[in-house]
Amino acid sequence: MTKTILITGASRGIGAATARLAGTRGWSVGVNFAGNAAKAAEVVAAVEAAGGRAIAIRGDVSREADVTAMFDATERAFGGIDGVFSNAGVLHVAGRIADTDPGLARRVFEVNVFGAWLVARESARRLSTRRGGRGGSLVNMSSAAARLGSPNEFIDYAGSKGAVDSMTLGLARELGPDGIRVNAIRPGLIDTDIHADTGKTDRLGELVGGVPLGRPGLADEVAEAVVWLLSDAASYVSGALIDVSGGR
Repeated sequence: MTKTILITGASRGIGAATARLAGTRGWSVGVNFAGNAAKAAEVVAAVEAAGGRAIAIRGDVSREADVTAMFDATERAFGGIDGVFSNAGVLHVAGRIADTDPGLARRVFEVNVFGAWLVARESARRLSTRRGGRGGSLVNMSSAAARLGSPNEFIDYAGSKGAVDSMTLGLARELGPDGIRVNAIRPGLIDTDIHADTGKTDRLGELVGGVPLGRPGLADEVAEAVVWLLSDAASYVSGALIDVSGGR
């Protein structure tokens, strides 16, 4: 079935991979990005080349007006929304909590928690069958860090993803009667360019020894799980926290 979905933070990494895979299904995709318009345009072109439709939408998920606008833009372009991948997230240079700048930590929570909350609220308003929507699926981006804790690196990031897990469980129970399924994806060590943001040039190499499958994952592998959750094939899956972590 053809669907219309919105993906936040879709100009790179897992968000971009999910958009491209959705394109192969013939889906229409709102490609949200915060700053890199050129990369977002590349994703739009890739979705269209794969057989879907797409538009790029600039916006910061931590700002209410931006979140409302990205939903509006997707609906104007393609009609009602069937699914949302709340993917946008940030981290910062790795370090112990005693040495972390509170401003950097605050930004992590603004985007990863409050941003996810704003996207969830707007998803509830647009998709709810009680409010005239047609139901659908919300997939939150969590992380294996939520259960591993990320000591000596990102205590704040891990805490933000723990909050996403809790919100996911509550949202699944609250929004199920409104026809909305809510789940979270918890990737582990995935080979994307977000690792460059940490300041560790070989972070993948340092941590891969702890992965039972013996390698980092690929963004495309995570995207497969996300698209499945957005699809009708996952019609009875809600309230799930799905690890895509190679056993880590």
